[in-house]
Amino acid sequence: MISLPPQVETVLRAMAQEGATHDTAETAHARKRLNLEWPTAETLFVAVRLARRRRILEIGTSNGFSTIWLASAIAQQEEGELISIERHAEKSAQAAHNLKKAGLSRWVTLLQGEATPVVAELEGTFDCVFFDADRVTAKDQFASLLPRLTPDALLLADNVLSHPHEIAGYLECVEESGHFDCVTLPVGKGLHLAMRRPLVIPDNPAPE
Repeated sequence: MISLPPQVETVLRAMAQEGATHDTAETAHARKRLNLEWPTAETLFVAVRLARRRRILEIGTSNGFSTIWLASAIAQQEEGELISIERHAEKSAQAAHNLKKAGLSRWVTLLQGEATPVVAELEGTFDCVFFDADRVTAKDQFASLLPRLTPDALLLADNVLSHPHEIAGYLECVEESGHFDCVTLPVGKGLHLAMRRPLVIPDNPAPE
């Protein structure tokens, strides 16, 4: 069981209920909340807390459900920054509202636009990236981010079991990079974790 501040848990519980009701009635995919399942969100939170991530990039904000979980992990260690990208202005505005209700706005910068070009313009390095938007273009975002990932970077991607064909390109790129140890957790719709391997410096033989 995850212990969250009462204000945060109240907002998340309300969002989970509203999101499920909304998505059942909504026929247009672009307008659905598509929030993480609660067990997946808890796993995301624990992974970020255990790895003590400091600068996180989230690709796919929606109305801010997963964003609040990530921001909560940062807030509990009282240090860090979360940047979250959402293509739909209405959803980004909803996320801003929900983050304010949860008291977590100070930890998050919300960016609105198409993920791939926005990612290309970002500055600085990231020690954690959560891919939860367009699964087909995630491979392009990964390629753009790879030079800007810290040596111990943690990558997370949702929907790897529910949408295996769409996410296949991303998974292949991560594997073929040769930089990551990977595992898929059968939680929710399938959560893929990739941890960057430590840099191995070969021993130099002593000169004769």
